Amino acid sequence: MKANELRDHTIEELRAKESELADQLFALRLNKVTGQLESPAKIRAVRRDLARVLTVLNEKQAN
Repeated sequence: MKANELRDHTIEELRAKESELADQLFALRLNKVTGQLESPAKIRAVRRDLARVLTVLNEKQAN
C-alpha cells in the first residue's frame, strides 16, 4: 500500500482502514505469542501500513 493511494481515500475510509489494520496487527501479535505465526515479516508490513494510514489521516485533518 502506497501513501499516494491512501490520499485518494476519504477520512472515514482511512479511519476504517486504521481500525482494520489495528485488528490485524493484534491478531498477528497473538499468533506470534502462541507460536502460530508463519511470517514474522507480516507484522512489520502491517505496522508500516498502519503508520502510513495514520500519517495521511493526520495530513487530511490538518487541512
